[in-house]
Amino acid sequence: MNIKNVLVNGKEIAIINSDEVCIKDVQSALDFIMTINYETGCHSIIINKEAVTEDFFDLSTKIAGEILQKFINYQFKLAIVGDFSGYTSKSLKDFIYECNKGRDVFFVSSEEDAIEKLKNA
Repeated sequence: MNIKNVLVNGKEIAIINSDEVCIKDVQSALDFIMTINYETGCHSIIINKEAVTEDFFDLSTKIAGEILQKFINYQFKLAIVGDFSGYTSKSLKDFIYECNKGRDVFFVSSEEDAIEKLKNA
């Protein structure tokens, strides 16, 4: 896991790139949140899609809702960067659309888009 911080408009954002899955379930999400908080002090996080378990993107597992609720409860903002076009589930597409209209969780295609969303969140 590679962590770097950027400062945008006075807001620190942690950017995480990992070849390994960092967020597998609720407990690993909590561990991830606390690790990022401890190591960076950031409450805005950008993570690559590959670092999140594929089960997250199958809404029938309910993992996505449980994990994202932890981010919201602990007042962390999250942007997941990747290509989501390969998913055919209408409910997942609706979920991503609704998240992107909010202020806490974003699904974007580039790190630049993620920074833009988080700096205004």
